[in-house]
Amino acid sequence: MEPTEHNRRAWDEIHRKRAEALAGERGLPSPVRNALADLKGKRVLDLQCGTGEATAELAELGAVVTGVDSSGRALEAARERWPSILWVQADPQELPAELRRARFDLVYAGLGSLLQLTDLDQWMREIAAALRSGGELLLFEEHPVALCVDGLMHWRESYFDEGSRRLGQIVNAAARAGLLLRALEEYPSRSDGFRHHDARVPGTFLLYARKGVTRLTTGQVA
Repeated sequence: MEPTEHNRRAWDEIHRKRAEALAGERGLPSPVRNALADLKGKRVLDLQCGTGEATAELAELGAVVTGVDSSGRALEAARERWPSILWVQADPQELPAELRRARFDLVYAGLGSLLQLTDLDQWMREIAAALRSGGELLLFEEHPVALCVDGLMHWRESYFDEGSRRLGQIVNAAARAGLLLRALEEYPSRSDGFRHHDARVPGTFLLYARKGVTRLTTGQVA
């Protein structure tokens, strides 16, 4: 599925808004840093990497990182700053064949990743195809509840409206793709450019899942 010019423009706008929202916090969020194991020598795929700040931080931690994004403009900025990292322009819902060969130890997707998606199940299947057996997914994203609340912390729509994306749908899509949920953490809202701080409302979540290990029967070779 080739991204249309309309989609490219829309994704560029998403990156612009995400950059404004993340001003001053463009690398790995602290919950992700705390969740990461030793990355030295690990193969990591950073999906929807944007201009590459988190990708570069993963590389600094010793990982061999590939950054993927649909926005050519964002990747141009990333290549200029970190030319030693491999940057791939691709639709995250249909990765190139060379990224779907079950070779990555970790797939990371950060804030704004789900905004681009039209097919959550397909995206999770692509992640599963990229991961080796036993490989891990870390998804750090805005909580679906936060998307239902306006800047004054008033509910502007129901969390259960048709077409809304719910946390259960995200978890179930991961499970259908063969990813085993290991942990799900939720964090309170904090002040930013769009909302006042209200710790009663969930702001972000961190999903940690692992690709099931393929067990060999007698006579099979890995």
